[in-house]
Amino acid sequence: MPCIVENYDVCVVGAGHAGCEAALAAARLGMETIMFTVSVDSIALMPCNPNVGGSSKGHLVREIDALGGEMGKNIDKTFIQSKMLNKSKGPAVHSLRAQADKASYTREMRKTLENTEHLTIKQAEVAEIITEGKEDCHIVGIKTVSGGTYYCKAAILCTGTYLHARCLTGEMVMQTGPNGLQSATHLTESLLQHGVEIFRFKTGTPARIDKRSIDFSKMVEQKGDERIVPFSFTTNPEDVQIDQISCWLTYTNEKTHDIIRANLDRSPLYAGVIEGTGPRYCPSIEDKVVKFADKDKHQVFIEPEGLNTNEMYVGGMSSSLPEDVQYQMYRTVPGLENAKIVRNAYAIEYDCINPNQLYPSLEFKHIKGLFSGGQFNGSSGYEEAACQGLIAGINACMEIQGKEPLILDRSEAYIGVLIDDLVTKENHEPYRMMTSRAEYRLLLRQDNADLRLSKKGYEVGLLPKERYDWVVKKEELIAQEMERISKVMIGANQKVQALLESLGSIPLNTGTSLVELIRRPELSYDLLAEIDPQRPKLPEEVCEQVNINVKYEGYISRQIKQVAQFKKLEKKKLPEDFDYTQIHGLRKEAIQKLNVVKPVSIGQASRISGVSPADISVILVYLEQLKYQHKKVEENA
Repeated sequence: MPCIVENYDVCVVGAGHAGCEAALAAARLGMETIMFTVSVDSIALMPCNPNVGGSSKGHLVREIDALGGEMGKNIDKTFIQSKMLNKSKGPAVHSLRAQADKASYTREMRKTLENTEHLTIKQAEVAEIITEGKEDCHIVGIKTVSGGTYYCKAAILCTGTYLHARCLTGEMVMQTGPNGLQSATHLTESLLQHGVEIFRFKTGTPARIDKRSIDFSKMVEQKGDERIVPFSFTTNPEDVQIDQISCWLTYTNEKTHDIIRANLDRSPLYAGVIEGTGPRYCPSIEDKVVKFADKDKHQVFIEPEGLNTNEMYVGGMSSSLPEDVQYQMYRTVPGLENAKIVRNAYAIEYDCINPNQLYPSLEFKHIKGLFSGGQFNGSSGYEEAACQGLIAGINACMEIQGKEPLILDRSEAYIGVLIDDLVTKENHEPYRMMTSRAEYRLLLRQDNADLRLSKKGYEVGLLPKERYDWVVKKEELIAQEMERISKVMIGANQKVQALLESLGSIPLNTGTSLVELIRRPELSYDLLAEIDPQRPKLPEEVCEQVNINVKYEGYISRQIKQVAQFKKLEKKKLPEDFDYTQIHGLRKEAIQKLNVVKPVSIGQASRISGVSPADISVILVYLEQLKYQHKKVEENA
């Protein structure tokens, strides 16, 4: 029976948040790209929480945008509420979070994909990867369940939670992907035959409840920010000042917890039915009740799923308990006494890989030209998926073009932290990004993502020149204004004293510099405008950077010095094919871990679990000996 045969530059398997970014990046870089999905209706699907961003995740979305990705633009077009989190804390942990209209988010992303040149969308399940060679095999194509063969120069696996997926609600187990969509049951076998190590992970989602059955008078209203800040650096802030939809806060109680405890034997999680490992930092309500037994209540956020639906997401109450138990426990929550469930909560298990099999470029170490991104790499979350898809898409193109891959290190981006953690450390559960994972988070703020990464986005070809030119101009304006205000002296006159008193600040005894005043916690660059008559009219984003740079100058300088030390270790490269059994003095555990991870630098080697500082010293001595031996050979020659 004849089957279709086609040729492309890049094949992308999966159309979730990782697949969308990967396909768009490849197509925009001029590669003929085809993206496969089990259902065209699942493109950019949000099967769990109806939001984008959040603590540390907002940083990732901003970085995606700075590199030329799409997620920030798409949520700016489709959000229904926006809030900057952690505003009471320092700028390092400020994170933007927006409630999405789920249907609109999917529709707008699909529209973008369908109107992108060089990009083809195909509804089909991928069954095999096709490779050539044995020792150093390389990807040459993929094959679908129907027998169609699609030859390519690079492929990107972004299968999300679909591989051998099964959904569990109590005793009911369904062999489906999220939202009842079909699971992908063939590709895992092909990967295993190619020596890919597969993990089994689990995640879950709470019930969706009919808005008309909720008593909001028993809940606390959660409104969005008065002044909305967009995700994308290209979005005009005035275009996103919309009427917002509220979310609502309520709590579980001891009745809720008693019902859960009484039915733990019916939970697949505790009955041993679930094989996969769940996310530590996004536990089910069963997990919360068991692991935090001292807590008499847990927060529950009721969030709208869109403008044109009555479905409300019950954030904080993810569960795999049976349907009858779900009704019992949800109806103990204030405001949900008469709740009607539209969609039951469920847990989902799926196949993913051990990401230690990947280079920092997200290319498989033993299959050249095969890349992967998203939850398939053992991560969790839309934002974590999207940034990996973007990097995988870029690097697939770099591979085809014979160029160096784009690798962001830990001092450059949260994306760099995330990928380094995945490919270097042992991950036995779905990985979630957090600000605490970033050592240099004062430098890696969400407000300066464009300043950090736009040059890289422009160099790889995703960021248009006019956008990059603005970032260069912005840097100049910030530097000029920093230089100017360092020379502005403020006298202790009546106008100054009156302003300081009105702002709750101690009056001056003598004159001082404008910079010293800005450093006061209760003051800022903007608040002191009226005593700085020579101040030029600058864009708000420039003023923000000036204020942060002044207030945190000492801390920023300290981190810059730490980064310089970090960079020294990152620059000490290690051979990719090196056999660490050759180095005498290394402990057995270190040899084992180093031979598995195959670190590309001393810096990466130092972050491998089981590799001690003493082991790093031994490697450094060995490298020096090799360098000395090579030098002697050259001299004798």
